[in-house]
Amino acid sequence: MLHLHEINCYYKNNKVKLISLFIMALFYVGAGVYHFMRPQFYQKIMPPWLPYHLSLIYISGAAEIILGALLFFPQTRVVAAWGIIVLLVAVFPANVQMLLNFIRIHHPYTWAAALRLPLQLILIWWAWLFTF
Repeated sequence: MLHLHEINCYYKNNKVKLISLFIMALFYVGAGVYHFMRPQFYQKIMPPWLPYHLSLIYISGAAEIILGALLFFPQTRVVAAWGIIVLLVAVFPANVQMLLNFIRIHHPYTWAAALRLPLQLILIWWAWLFTF
């Protein structure tokens, strides 16, 4: 039998998790929209070995919008979370390219570009929380 304290903790944790979910969903929808508003930002960080830069920017932006929206629905949440994990792995080379570009030009925010790399792991962990 659950005690009142355990029930309260369970409810509070689920409330926090639900708020976290909505923040994450809005984050990905917003980030995806930004791909269409400012594709030139993303073109600068595309690895030169990848073809069709603009198409890939729009595809990844659309994927972020769709996956972020799918997080809102319990029926599609797990698939969306796994999709976000795959997407984060797929765009990792662009984050590495951004760091390399910043190092090459001695950009004052090279530190921020370097922080994006471990941030990807945190974002993957955050999405993973919704895969079960």
